[in-house]
Amino acid sequence: MIRQIQITCDTAKLCAARLSGKEAPVHDDNEVTLADIKNRIESVVSYLSSFKADDFKGAEERKISQPRWEGKWMTGYDYALHHAIPNFYFHTTTTYSILRHNGVDVGKKDYLGEMPYKH
Repeated sequence: MIRQIQITCDTAKLCAARLSGKEAPVHDDNEVTLADIKNRIESVVSYLSSFKADDFKGAEERKISQPRWEGKWMTGYDYALHHAIPNFYFHTTTTYSILRHNGVDVGKKDYLGEMPYKH
């Protein structure tokens, strides 16, 4: 489960970094406790909170690559749509499934979070 959360965090931070051209924080993947993984999540959320809309100007046309793509690349738009977003949700859902399988009482409302209802 911890590896799934690490990958989810990496996907989020690397997507923002690649689309903006900024450096992502490095995490050593050495988390072993729930407190460790909560710290990792908080670190990534803090990093993501530092971005402004202007940081992503031109991101949709930026050439995005990574070593395992062996010289291939995608536009920022395609990278976000076809790689980063699906990868993020795949690993988030896998974490959720592992928790449920092991008897943790989590459900759809935990996954969706608070709804921005209006009165």
